[in-house]
Amino acid sequence: MSKTRDRVRRLLADELGECCEGDVQERLETLRALDETTATVERDSDLLGTLGNETRLGLVRWLDAAERELCVCELEALADVSESAVSHALSDLAAVGLVTREKRGKWRYYGATDRAAALLATLDETRPDGEADRMGSDREEKEK
Repeated sequence: MSKTRDRVRRLLADELGECCEGDVQERLETLRALDETTATVERDSDLLGTLGNETRLGLVRWLDAAERELCVCELEALADVSESAVSHALSDLAAVGLVTREKRGKWRYYGATDRAAALLATLDETRPDGEADRMGSDREEKEK
């Protein structure tokens, strides 16, 4: 018997008062079903990893706050990095579905997706009390 199976058997015996092989098998099958989420975990990890960079997170926040599409040159004016770094960051964000892009003539425009807006809203809503949210405060001031 594997160590894992034995530990699950002991856990179930503690939880249920007694345990049979069927209980262990049922619990292990339930746990294996959870493993089907692995692909989702990998995709979400890629997305959150992409947002885990100050430049990329800032770009998404600025696009969401703008409430319209912005050109790379406009975003470069906000970011403290080169135009090529902004373009590269935007490509990464587009690859995980957080920004849209559209070429109009020689200019490329980007906008925040609904998913990006929802993620930012969740971050803002779950921020600990007292923690500053400058962009959220700026947005609220504009709406007044």
